[in-house]
Amino acid sequence: MNPNRAADRQVLVPQNLASHVLSAVGSGQPFVTLEGATMGTTWTVRCILPEPLSAQAIQAEIEATLDRIIRQMSHWAPESDLCRFNRAPANSWHPLPDEFFHVLQIALEVAEASNGALDPTVGRLVDLHGFGPHEPAPDLSDADFEIAHQQMGWRRLSLDPTSHRALQPGDCQLDLSSIAKGGAVDLISEVLLAHDSPAFLVEIGGEIRGHGCKPDGSPWWCLLENPPDARADSLAETVVALCGLSLASSGDFARRRTHRGREISHLIDPGTGSAASMDLASVSVLAPTCILADAWATALYIAGPEHGPLLAESHGLAARFIHRHGPGVYRESTTSAYREMLD
Repeated sequence: MNPNRAADRQVLVPQNLASHVLSAVGSGQPFVTLEGATMGTTWTVRCILPEPLSAQAIQAEIEATLDRIIRQMSHWAPESDLCRFNRAPANSWHPLPDEFFHVLQIALEVAEASNGALDPTVGRLVDLHGFGPHEPAPDLSDADFEIAHQQMGWRRLSLDPTSHRALQPGDCQLDLSSIAKGGAVDLISEVLLAHDSPAFLVEIGGEIRGHGCKPDGSPWWCLLENPPDARADSLAETVVALCGLSLASSGDFARRRTHRGREISHLIDPGTGSAASMDLASVSVLAPTCILADAWATALYIAGPEHGPLLAESHGLAARFIHRHGPGVYRESTTSAYREMLD
């Protein structure tokens, strides 16, 4: 890909790109592509594979890692650690597997930093809006939604970092969908780093992390997604050299449904208990780890078109916001950390 071939194309380059290029050039190690299915979507890994590690061996290790994440954190698997925590009695403490505890801990840190824009306790509201594992009952009342809204709240959760335990305060329903894929990308990246892979690109359902560069020294060029109905003159095409960076996006044009006569997205605003406003089409975040990019993309989308950019700026995040301005018409706004990477 030649990222400079069109005048309407933006190119983002990390400050430390040169060191990533040097890490891969002339390595002489085989380059492989692995893929599969997980979490209701697909995963792909492109990596330089250190000898004598085989593609079959690393594929098996990746699949085992993903299966472990599902057993721990799936909102859709009834016997997952997460679902068992959701069913637990009030005021009971529960030991969590290390990966689960880490993801929940990061979720709560971003919840605090975003003033609750990200809230991992929206599980029951997600279900009631029809985005959970079961179709909601047709006779739901406003009271059902109000009760679910009152029962949620990230401040109700307590974690014990020493014993990796979490307190179920009662009727607290976790849903880590806004952060789990990013956490899974990081865990797969850690598998590859543990095997001394000098360069890789890991992607799960659009959440991506890159390390190093391709064997020929070219960066991992990744295209930021625009809304599918965007007019050709509405938004620039944007590519990023994803070397030492992670990319995650949160938007409403991928998952929608009709709820009580109106179209809504799967993103629930913890403040109102309803589906988030669709004034924003999407938010993309670049960060060192995919779990942070994933969590912040959701938090900034929920924060909205006015508060989201201010929140991102206050935390020094590299973020891109796509605002709706009519059918097929969109406007882009970005943070200063994002603009610093423009080549």
